[in-house]
Amino acid sequence: FRSLKLKIDPARDKQYLGRCIVLAIMATARPVVSIYNCENPAEKTGTAVMPHVLCAPLRPDLVREVHMNVSKNARQAYAVGAKVGYDTAAESWGTGRAVARIPRAPGGGTHRAGQATFGNQARGGGMFNPTKVWRRWHRRVNVTQKRHAVVTALAASSLPPLVMARGHRIGQVAELPLVVSDGLQSLTKTKQAVEALKKLGAGDDLQKVLDSKKLRPGKGKARNRRYKMRCGPLVIYGEDNGIKRAMRNIPGVETACVDNLDLLRIAPGGSFGRFIIWTESAFKKLSEIYGTAKGGAPMKKGYHMPRAAMENADLARIINSSEVQSVLRAKLEAPVTFAKKQNAMKNKTAMEALNPGSTERKASLQKASEKGTTEFAAVQKLKKARMEESKKHNKQHKKGEETFYKTLMKAFEAKAAEAAAKKEAEDAEGEEE
Repeated sequence: FRSLKLKIDPARDKQYLGRCIVLAIMATARPVVSIYNCENPAEKTGTAVMPHVLCAPLRPDLVREVHMNVSKNARQAYAVGAKVGYDTAAESWGTGRAVARIPRAPGGGTHRAGQATFGNQARGGGMFNPTKVWRRWHRRVNVTQKRHAVVTALAASSLPPLVMARGHRIGQVAELPLVVSDGLQSLTKTKQAVEALKKLGAGDDLQKVLDSKKLRPGKGKARNRRYKMRCGPLVIYGEDNGIKRAMRNIPGVETACVDNLDLLRIAPGGSFGRFIIWTESAFKKLSEIYGTAKGGAPMKKGYHMPRAAMENADLARIINSSEVQSVLRAKLEAPVTFAKKQNAMKNKTAMEALNPGSTERKASLQKASEKGTTEFAAVQKLKKARMEESKKHNKQHKKGEETFYKTLMKAFEAKAAEAAAKKEAEDAEGEEE
């Protein structure tokens, strides 16, 4: 907090401070590492101080970049022959013979005569953009970048999650980094080396290597690299007293001297997190080689180990702190907006808001017209009862001389008779005259 110049109130932030202390303990590496006896791994011969190089920040991007460029430096030049496809006295037939103007092989009496040559589309012709031996095969990488990549790869090898994520079987390993007494450097027989590795808990990783042996796809099968297999543990020693000879024939196991660490072995394929077994002298020499982050590296002139981009990685706490928030401008309020008016006759949601239950009623009416539904059966039942009631009413009130129409017409019979009599009288008077 002092590095970030944040003001912390212990009374207010008591719970947060406790959480930060726990996280700091989890993030800090162990101060010492146990040293196991190579003959009896259950016995510890002592402890060693954790080197600062194994606590360096992780830079997977740097490891991939450096690995890609460094791995190109082992390539050998290849190129197609200068005269391949052009070693023919061919000439074009020119125009007027209804064939393409590409150069054609001379002669006659064979299939080759008259065939197209030279062109990259022609059989037996030259290739397009032929490869040359003066291609830029190798890449120069800055020394500091290579050292940074090696440092971060070594730091990743001491974290069990990253080692397991890379595929190593370390379930039986006591701890990481795994440091063994210098007696391991004096082994000269492969049988003894295999037995020592199995006692240290690397037996599952060795078996994984054996089970992963597969036939290589492609032309490499015919180029003295017929099979391929996974990488096993890397044994780093301080002095070769026979360990290199003892380990060289174990599948997947590689050895390296602590004075000449190579990124291609520490992070094969550009992925850090390799399972590394250290000898005591090699482990203690790491502090002499790389030193500390502030003091520099005694054995590497002008080199300082990479530093973390942030001392406190709790970015959310920093941003939300009162010290940072107090100097920021106020949050802008969103402008007041109004929802667009919806036509309830076209929009079901708007109709439902104005007339709750309209959707259910509309669905019920639709089902009432579909045969086979319960609503349709209920509508037909009501219709049938209504028809029967109508017939009953008509039978009772609309039969004989007392119906409404006949009763209505009787009221006009007297007037109709009077009008008929009056007409007859007028007709009679006209005949007399």
